[in-house]
Amino acid sequence: MKIVIIGGTGLIGSKTSDRLRKQGHEVIAAAPNTGVNTITGEGLAEALAGASVVMDLANSPSFEDKAVLEFFETAGRNLATAEKAAGVKHHIALSIIGVDRLPDSGYMRAKAAQEKIIRESGIPYTIVHSTQFMEFIGGIAQSATSGNTVRLPVGYVQPIASDDVADAMAAVAMAAPINGIVEISGPERIRMNELVARYLKAMGDVRQVEGDPEARYFGTKLEDGSLVSDKNPRLGRITFEQWFATSARK
Repeated sequence: MKIVIIGGTGLIGSKTSDRLRKQGHEVIAAAPNTGVNTITGEGLAEALAGASVVMDLANSPSFEDKAVLEFFETAGRNLATAEKAAGVKHHIALSIIGVDRLPDSGYMRAKAAQEKIIRESGIPYTIVHSTQFMEFIGGIAQSATSGNTVRLPVGYVQPIASDDVADAMAAVAMAAPINGIVEISGPERIRMNELVARYLKAMGDVRQVEGDPEARYFGTKLEDGSLVSDKNPRLGRITFEQWFATSARK
């Protein structure tokens, strides 16, 4: 089967590509640096020719509200048009648990707009909602740092390792489209401030973490359930300790 992975050279895209190639599939890792651009349309028709599955794992190069919305809307529309022309049977997109619960976040609004385009495209689809990746814990800490203090919300997170995300994406590629949402989460639920404190301690980082219910997470306030799911998501197998021991310092 021919599978095109938009964002196929990124963190999740490269790992998912490896898994599907090992299963014997023809995988096209599509990205601007491989000659496929979903914003300009360059190389898109050629890449999608003969494809059964298209998986969108791309992310916006800018998180500024207007730019990120334009990225996901433009890419989403261009993909839908090209997929219809190519006769693609299954569109898969990676999104975020909580995307519909955090309208104050420009990034979440942009992902919600992307999902709307997918639902209305007429192409059979599966949207995968994931919790935050363990690989981004350091970035969360940095975004909330002032001096020697990291001020973070106390809402719950359930971080998932990128290897578990790639396993889930590869499995969805092999399944029939559900025209709905699949949810995936890490194995452990923990408050965001406690997770970052654990990470920084393990890294030997002397910054101090303060939990503050009023602190913002990339511009939006979190409730306890904003970024987690109680709808029996598929759980990853890799714990924080296992991920840290093998991947955190890479």
